[in-house]
Amino acid sequence: MLPRVADSLSFLYLDVVRVQQDDTGVCAEITSARHGTETVYLPTAALSCVLLGPGTSVTARALSTLARHGTTVLVVGSGGVRCYAATLPDSLTTHWLERQARSWANDEQRLGVARAMYAKRFGSGTAPADASLFQLRGFEGARVKAHYQLLAKQYKIGRFRRNYDPESWEDQDPVNLALSAANTCLYGIVHAAIVALGCSPALGYVHSGNQQAFVYDVADLYKAQLTIPLAFSLHASTNPEAQARRSFRDGLRLFKLLPRVVADIQQLLDPSGEYEAEDPDEQLVDLWDPIAGAIPGGINHGLAT
Repeated sequence: MLPRVADSLSFLYLDVVRVQQDDTGVCAEITSARHGTETVYLPTAALSCVLLGPGTSVTARALSTLARHGTTVLVVGSGGVRCYAATLPDSLTTHWLERQARSWANDEQRLGVARAMYAKRFGSGTAPADASLFQLRGFEGARVKAHYQLLAKQYKIGRFRRNYDPESWEDQDPVNLALSAANTCLYGIVHAAIVALGCSPALGYVHSGNQQAFVYDVADLYKAQLTIPLAFSLHASTNPEAQARRSFRDGLRLFKLLPRVVADIQQLLDPSGEYEAEDPDEQLVDLWDPIAGAIPGGINHGLAT
């Protein structure tokens, strides 16, 4: 599973199309007055996630094929800017979900993971080891503000203020439009990696109370390197949302984002690095026991009593 996830293409954004399954595969039908109906086949086995925008319909057979291939499907707003719903493909193992749930449910362990996430964001400028979570949030806010100011000065666009207002979307400046579009694409990639590992997108360590909390946690590790500089580079664009998606997709291969997301999640949940992948051909559903932990499933335990 992991090599395939890491080697997958990044994402595909679709709008005003019909996605369906035929005898050949999953395809998108595009209808226009000028060209009639065109059919484009989707490389489902090689896609990490598909973003379905406004005007898109999808059949149950097509969704089943995407889920079977481990492709995350996100229902998003115009330009991929807002995520409304997502599918959760089956995973081969619950190992990482169990690790995530245990560390999330224990306040001390949850704090440890949250601190590790902040340390990854700070990089060489790691905050003091004895800093509280409240202080870490303050350090992070100051770091992001300084990053905005540096890029605004670099691109000579004056003072910049981050603004996200879906109700007045078209009134926002190109940098904010590009940043929101690029962040949504980043959330899609991170969401795909999380569910491919079998983790829950809802169990966040820094964020809380949202079905995408863990997605926001992990995505924040990369915004300063990926989406924020990209958005500022598009300050003069006449179509910042579409250009942000294209530029973000083009840069993903160079950044090797998917392998990095997988490795970072594993390192955060298992700092010791002692986990060994199971053989998919030998996996069975285990049974839980309060004393022995996991015991083998698929056998008749009545014969052992």
